[in-house]
Amino acid sequence: MSDDEHLIERRIGGEVLQQGGFLELRKDTVQLPDGSMATREFIQHSGAVAVIPLLDDGRMVLVRQYRYPVAKVLLEFPAGKLDAGESVLACGQRELLEETGYRAAEWAYAGAIHNAAAYSSESIHLWFARSLRAGPQNLDHGEFVEVVLRSEAELDALAARGDLPDVKTLIGLQWLQRWRAGAWPLQWQPA
Repeated sequence: MSDDEHLIERRIGGEVLQQGGFLELRKDTVQLPDGSMATREFIQHSGAVAVIPLLDDGRMVLVRQYRYPVAKVLLEFPAGKLDAGESVLACGQRELLEETGYRAAEWAYAGAIHNAAAYSSESIHLWFARSLRAGPQNLDHGEFVEVVLRSEAELDALAARGDLPDVKTLIGLQWLQRWRAGAWPLQWQPA
């Protein structure tokens, strides 16, 4: 028995309320730790990958894109949805190339984050990429993305002013800063 057993909810049943192109809205019935029942509505998501691309001069490659649900153009690390059967590394390599045109010779896995665990199953896997080579973007149909280069100091200043609201980008910046400080190690591997 785990130390968390007194907190775990058990799925009893459920239904799909809405099936979209890559999201599924579910309503499950769960048994709570005290034996009572409750419902949980959440979004089922296949997961995603975000890449923190590091240029040799220390700057990072980011993208600016309009995010319809929040009606804002956001500055973000390149990211995208995992395809069925795709590894998280392959997804990161694909998304970096599609959105920015860059390829990386070295990759390091940082970890996974759950950006909205109260209502979504999505995990975003964070990868670092370095030894970059520039090339042409290969955007998906209907994708409009502007590539920008920023230093750590520039991103930190944006975050301090509240002008870097994207969660994966804030966490990626924090991971970068902790890695550069020698506190959070990364294991680099060739592409």
